Amino acid sequence: MHNQELRYRKNWGLLITFSLLVTILFAVVAYLARVMTINFVETEFNNKKVEIFDESILQFTEFFTEKIPEISYYQGYIDSVQALDMANVFLRKYPFIHDITFYDIILTNKDSVGEGLKAKNLSILVKTKIRYLLNQEHKLLIDNQTTNRVKISEDFNNMMLKLISYLDKSQDSLQLTDIDFYKIFYGVQPGKVSYLNIPRTSDLIAYQALMNRPNLQLTSYNQDLFIFDIDPRKLKITNKYPDLYEHISIKPVVDQTVSDHAPYLTTELPLPGALSEFKLQFESSDYFISKNINQRFFPVISGLIAIYLILLGFVYMIYRNVMINSKLYQLQYDFINNLTHEFKTPVSVIKIAGNNIKSADKLSNDERAMYGRILDQEADKLNSLMNKLLSFAQIENKSLKFNGEYIDINEFCQHIIDASQLKYPDLKLNFMTNATQEMFADPVLLNSVFQNLVDNAYKYSPIDRKILDIKVEQTKKNFVIVFRDQGIGIDKKEFNSIFKKFYRVKNQFNQQGSIGLGLAFCKEITEFMHGEIKVESQVGKGTIFTLIFPIEVK
Repeated sequence: MHNQELRYRKNWGLLITFSLLVTILFAVVAYLARVMTINFVETEFNNKKVEIFDESILQFTEFFTEKIPEISYYQGYIDSVQALDMANVFLRKYPFIHDITFYDIILTNKDSVGEGLKAKNLSILVKTKIRYLLNQEHKLLIDNQTTNRVKISEDFNNMMLKLISYLDKSQDSLQLTDIDFYKIFYGVQPGKVSYLNIPRTSDLIAYQALMNRPNLQLTSYNQDLFIFDIDPRKLKITNKYPDLYEHISIKPVVDQTVSDHAPYLTTELPLPGALSEFKLQFESSDYFISKNINQRFFPVISGLIAIYLILLGFVYMIYRNVMINSKLYQLQYDFINNLTHEFKTPVSVIKIAGNNIKSADKLSNDERAMYGRILDQEADKLNSLMNKLLSFAQIENKSLKFNGEYIDINEFCQHIIDASQLKYPDLKLNFMTNATQEMFADPVLLNSVFQNLVDNAYKYSPIDRKILDIKVEQTKKNFVIVFRDQGIGIDKKEFNSIFKKFYRVKNQFNQQGSIGLGLAFCKEITEFMHGEIKVESQVGKGTIFTLIFPIEVK
């Protein structure tokens, strides 16, 4: 129960709940984003067809609204040569025109013989009928039916009847509105556009007079009629959205074709006017649409994944922070326990020695010397521990001053060895050096480093291998000081941890407590004096600590 109270509380349930919530949220948002992408693509599939439709009939619209009315510029005086030139231009510029039939017409009140119509006194006769078309080699073919008996087509009759009907009904005024122009002089049927050259108002009055007044002077007027056969399948289709529409085709409105593979998405638009027997059909397969959806969905899901990973990163950071805090809590707890133990031992010894002195009636010189030595040693331990803690705090707060001076490193090491042999009589110390120059360092701080390494070598060595070799070498740039013991060694896995504050190696030599500041203190002091500390070790054979200090100190 006591151990449970000392544990660092980790609310794993909250962290797991947050992780699950983020994951579920990611899955839901990803699903909704997918659905929205699919709906967006399908909506675009149905909406964008209008733009392609407008592009596809653009040429036909230009032909119908701009080019056909130009025929009226000739005022009915188009001969076969001019008709040939016009037909050649139309057929080559507009591939959807299959052929053109040209009628050169005469309107007269004479009793003439020929193919045509007669209304009252007005005769409408065909003077010339010529058919123009391009063959497969795109050569212009001319079928002149004037040399034979001219066959009047139903389109001719319909156009002439509309003109006669208008002349017969319009008794008062022959002023034409835009609607009248379209109704009388245009004939639009599926696959055909007929156009009667629009006469001047004065000509219309003359036509009406010829029809209704029998005693007029014999007169003739020229008129022209063009009939364009249209093939909508030859319209040029421009697919502006190749990622939406896999196939765009022009098909009959009543399509009898049966396909084994029905498209995933299909939509259509009927063509207008002379193209009305056909429709513009848009089709895309499942694979094609899925590819488009995936392309659009990829940046969306990439952004969602990035956000999801960021949130998981936060989860990991929280987890890592919890684990670090747990370790710090345990280290601090161990530090307090061990520090208490480190203080209790010398305090207890001092208290026992003091009580013995206090309760003794008489003290011999040997007893006085012994108690004095014990009190002095334990006081030194307390003082050393306090100095170590104080120095460590000063280094971390950057308030420790560097009191550097030039010291004879050989003489300095010899003092350390002499003092250590008094402290540890059973420790075998060997010293070698080739240093010739003095070393610039803080002797107090350097002494602390040396003392810690000597203490560790003694503490973590078996009784039969308490041996420490100290070697000082001088290179061109550095002093290299090597401490080699034959102790229990350190596992390589712990190399990155032994220099951390409060970290203690778990072994049989470390059961009575340690505050875990020794090597961390050595590292901080060494780096404070612009040096470097390295470690090499082999478990069961010993450890080598190497101190490197620059000869030239900036």
